[in-house]
Parts: sequence; structure tokens; C-alpha cells
Amino acid sequence: MASFFRETLAVAQRILTELGRRRRSLVFWAIFPVLILVLNSLILAERAQLEQAEAFQQSAPATLVGAALFFSCLGGSVATVVAEREQQTLKRLFLSPLNGGAYFLGIFVAHCAIGVGQTALVWGLAIAMGAEFSGSLPLSLGIILLSIAAYVGVGFILGTQFARRTEDVNALIAAFGVPLLILGGAFLPVSLFPDSLLTLAEYNPIYHMIIALEGIATGSETVEAVASHLWFLGIFAIAMTASGWLAYYRMLRVERQL
Repeated sequence: MASFFRETLAVAQRILTELGRRRRSLVFWAIFPVLILVLNSLILAERAQLEQAEAFQQSAPATLVGAALFFSCLGGSVATVVAEREQQTLKRLFLSPLNGGAYFLGIFVAHCAIGVGQTALVWGLAIAMGAEFSGSLPLSLGIILLSIAAYVGVGFILGTQFARRTEDVNALIAAFGVPLLILGGAFLPVSLFPDSLLTLAEYNPIYHMIIALEGIATGSETVEAVASHLWFLGIFAIAMTASGWLAYYRMLRVERQL
């Protein structure tokens, strides 16, 4: 068990080290959530006639789980899997005693670290602008971790089954993700949606992520009030993690035969 955790941490450290060498990606992943948070807050303050602090408070959850974590954790995991295949890293790993489960978990841990960094950035900026998050911190972090798990699981599915080259990643994320982000309320409040779109949004996991985190983090809703969203998110995260592992395992079998 100790060796499994050491291998997991080694994989996570390697991914984070490679990312650190590409400082441009880190800068962009920092700029993106900041810009989305500011734009969403300014629009919300103007259209809903809210104070600056309240606008940032309402925009932060949607910006974090709806936009920032989507592109860094889902898009990042897809890019990682595709790059590992293109660079023949997986074939080299077959020659080492590295456990396949440790590799899978290591990618999840690495993206958790990225997600925690973006959480600190978004929350810090919102608080600096006067927002107050009086809800349960442990439950808020739990929602964020479930969101990361769901995104990474979906990323493994897309990266192993649909993307073959690095060029495929952007097109795949744009076609698959942008409609879900809009329908989930990442860029527009769901209160502006017509009833037909609200019905569709209930099948969108991003919608449940945003509603659950917004209600818990701001303290505007009780746990009972967002229980259905938490159940949906929890079941979805478990299902996607399991499906991502199966897709990854199937990819390993194919790669070994090539």
C-alpha cells in the first residue's frame, strides 16, 4: 500500500513539474477564471442591480466549478492522456513496475492540486471584492472535490475514446463542453432561462455543481434544500470515475497490443 501511494504521488509530481515548466499554461489558467469572475460579476451587478460584493459572491461558484475547473480538470486530463499516448509515455510505463491504478489516481491528484489553486484564486479575489462565504467550508470543499472527480473521469473517457491527437482536444472540448457550460449557468444565471431550458438543465451535472456550491458556500441554502443536487453530483462523480477507469483500462489493453 505504501508503494502504491508513493507511485501515485510520483505521477502527480511529474505532471505538476511538467506543467510548471510550461509557465504560459499556468498564467493562462490563472487569468481565465479571474476574467470570467470579473465579467460575470460586472454583468450581474448591472443587470440585477446588485452591490459589487453581492455580485462577486454570486458569481464565484459558477466561475469556479462551471468554468475554471471544467477547462483545467476536464480539458487538462484529456490533454494529459492524449499527450502521454502521442509521446509513447504509456509504452515506457509498461516496462516499469508502476501500478496502473497509481497512474490513474496520480493524474486525479495532480488536477486536484490545480483545482485547489484555482479555488484559492477565485475565492480570494471574490473576498477581496467584499464577498462573504458564510456557509460550510468542509461541505463546499467536498462539492469542489466531487466536481474535480467528475471532470477528470469524463476527461479520461474523452481522452481515451475520442481524442487521438493533440489537435483533437480543443475541438472536442469546444463541441462537448461549451453548450454544457452555457446550459449549466456558468456564463448566464439560470434565472434567465426559459422553462424549456431549465428542464434540460436539470440533466446537466454542471448545473447541479453550481447550484449546490452556490447554496452551501454562501449560506443561502440549507443542506436539505440542495440535497437533490448533492445526490446527483455524488452519483455522477462516482459513475464518471468508474467509467473513466474502465476506459483507461481498455486503452491500456489496446496500447499493449500495438
